[in-house]
Amino acid sequence: MASDKAYLTYVLEQLSHLEEITYRSMMGEFLLYYRERLFGGIFDNRLLVKPVPSALQMMPKALQEQPYPGAAGMLLVEQMDDPAFLRELIDAMYPELPEPKKKKRK
Repeated sequence: MASDKAYLTYVLEQLSHLEEITYRSMMGEFLLYYRERLFGGIFDNRLLVKPVPSALQMMPKALQEQPYPGAAGMLLVEQMDDPAFLRELIDAMYPELPEPKKKKRK
């Protein structure tokens, strides 16, 4: 099942206090970036984030779910109605996220 644009809009509104949030559409789902670093995505109308140590610490009871069959587990964010928590979560995750790969020139 693909995620719908209405849920994407809702998530982006909840994250609107963070500058530099971007997204990329990928096969009916949406990858989410903060300052060009991938932190999670919207899969089947669920916000899932990478299981980095800070996210695990802030959400110790979070369910690990697969974004799609065969993928590595990600953490389900259930506190969607708490923009302050979301800001704190993503800010805490940022230093632990890998930097974007440099694109090779052709």
